[in-house]
Amino acid sequence: MDIRAMRYFVAIVDHGSLTRAAEVVCVAQPALSQQLAALEEEFGLPLVHRGAKGVRPTEAGKTLYRHVRNILRQVEIAGADVRVAGAEVSGTVAIGLPTTAAAAFGMALVRSVRQRYPQVRLQLFESMSGYISELLNQNRLDFAILFRDTPSRAVEPEPLASEPLYLIGTPPGPAPKPGRRAAGGLASAESAALAASAPATIALKALDGVPLVLPSGSQGLREVVERSFAKAGIALNVVADLDSLPFLLSAAREGLACTILPESSLGEGDAAVARRRILPELRRTLSLCWPRALPRSNAAEAVAEILREIVADRIALGGSLAPPATSK
Repeated sequence: MDIRAMRYFVAIVDHGSLTRAAEVVCVAQPALSQQLAALEEEFGLPLVHRGAKGVRPTEAGKTLYRHVRNILRQVEIAGADVRVAGAEVSGTVAIGLPTTAAAAFGMALVRSVRQRYPQVRLQLFESMSGYISELLNQNRLDFAILFRDTPSRAVEPEPLASEPLYLIGTPPGPAPKPGRRAAGGLASAESAALAASAPATIALKALDGVPLVLPSGSQGLREVVERSFAKAGIALNVVADLDSLPFLLSAAREGLACTILPESSLGEGDAAVARRRILPELRRTLSLCWPRALPRSNAAEAVAEILREIVADRIALGGSLAPPATSK
C-alpha cells in the first residue's frame, strides 16, 4: 500500500461515493475502483460496503481509515518541516478551543500569530470540550486547550493555569432535596436585586439538591462537578444537560436553574447575574493537550509558545486565572 492508495482510500471513505472521490482526487472512477479492489485483495477482506446510496467502511475499513489518516498527517507534517527547515515558520496549525477558552484567548492568539508568523495559517475549531476531545483523539488537531490535567493513552496534557468555579444564578429559595418541588423562577427585577446583595461565596454543601443545568458528562467541567459533589456526599440535581454556553447562561439569567462555570464565562452584560465562589474551592485546570500519535510540527510548537505567553500574561494580571496547582 503506497501513499497514493492511502489518499484514494481516505477520499472514498470521506465522500461515501466512488464517483465523488474520483472527482476529488482527479482520477477515472474505474481506476479508483481498481485501487480499492487491490487494497481489499492485499488485506484479504472487504473494506467497504457497497450499496445503492454509495459506500461506507466496514469495521476493517474503519480501522484502516484511522491508521491511514494518521500516516498521511505525519507525511504532511514531515514534508512541511523539511521544506521550512532553516526558513520562516510556516504551515497550517489546527487548534481546538472550548467556547470559554476561545472567548478568552482566541482573538489574542490570532492577532499574535499574524504579527509574529504571517506564513502560519490557523485553523481554529470552537466547540464544547467533549467534541474537541473527539477531534484530538482522532488526530484531527495539532493540539487543543482542554480542561483536564490527567494524561491518557492518546493525549498528553501540559497544565497552563487553573481557575475557580462559581455558582451562577440565584437558587430558587432554600436548597431543595431531590424529589422536593422547587419554587418558581424569580422575576428579573428581584433577581437583579438579589444578585447585587448576594454573598461572594457559597458553601458546596448548600448546593445539595439545587436544580442545576450543566454541560453533559463528556465535558471536563462536568467531571469536576460530579467528583466534587460525590466527595462531599451531596446530591447533584441536574435538570438539563446543555452543551451550549449561551443556553447555560440564559437558564441562569432567567432563573430557570443555576449553573456552575468560571466567572470568565460571564459577558459584559451579565453584571446583574448573581455569581458566588464555591467553598471548599472547586477549580478546573486549563491544559494544552497534544495528541501522542502525531509529531509536533515547528509551526505547532511556535503557536503553542504564543498561547503559553498569552495565558501567562493573563495570570500576571491577577484575574481569575492562577498557575496550575500541580504539574503532572
